[in-house]
Amino acid sequence: MKQVVVITGASRGIGAATAKLLGSLDYSVCVNYRKNEQAASAVVQEIKELGGNAIALQADISVEADVVGLFESAESELGPITALVNNAGVLFAQTTVANLDAERINTLLQTNVTGTFICCREAVKRIAKSAGGSGGSIVNVSSVASRTGSPFEYVDYAASKGAVDTLTRGLSVEVAQEGIRVNCVRPGAIDTEMHADGGEPDRVQRVAEKLPLKRGGKPTEVANAVAWLLSDETSYCTGSFIDLSGGL
Repeated sequence: MKQVVVITGASRGIGAATAKLLGSLDYSVCVNYRKNEQAASAVVQEIKELGGNAIALQADISVEADVVGLFESAESELGPITALVNNAGVLFAQTTVANLDAERINTLLQTNVTGTFICCREAVKRIAKSAGGSGGSIVNVSSVASRTGSPFEYVDYAASKGAVDTLTRGLSVEVAQEGIRVNCVRPGAIDTEMHADGGEPDRVQRVAEKLPLKRGGKPTEVANAVAWLLSDETSYCTGSFIDLSGGL
């Protein structure tokens, strides 16, 4: 059966690397993006040049109607969905809890938590055997910050990823008999553009020496773990986590 995967936030960083890798592995790939259509189209073009099949679809996952439309369009254009990679997330400027306000917290949670829940809901409704699906796999992209708490930098972001961890465990049990596996990767200091969103583009270089492996990670290294968790090689693996944090 043809594998069809929806990857949220796939126009850059880990999402783009995952889209390209899965495209090379004969998945039909839905490259979701929120704003950067040009970057998403470039990812699609690269997949097609390598002989793969991909489309780019705009949707803001913090908006429930957008998420529903994303899954409907992906299924219409690519066929029955068999996999989901929940990668989209937002990060705001480094600060302490004492300086947070409700608007920032709620905006972050709406994307990182609510949006991830709704994407899981839409995937389960299509993949579950009781709904006529053939089963499949979900991989959530969390963060090692869910363990460390990211003090003095992004405690709100860390808390949102803690929620993703809990979602992974709970959902994995709920849908196990539906033929759906749910697993999670927790990246650490990965060299992506996201650090610029937090106000420190060179953060990976700053923290690298503090890591046991003495370097930051690459988006492709995370993508490899995601692809493995989606694959039949991990058919007995659900509710599990892979930390990609250089030993942290």
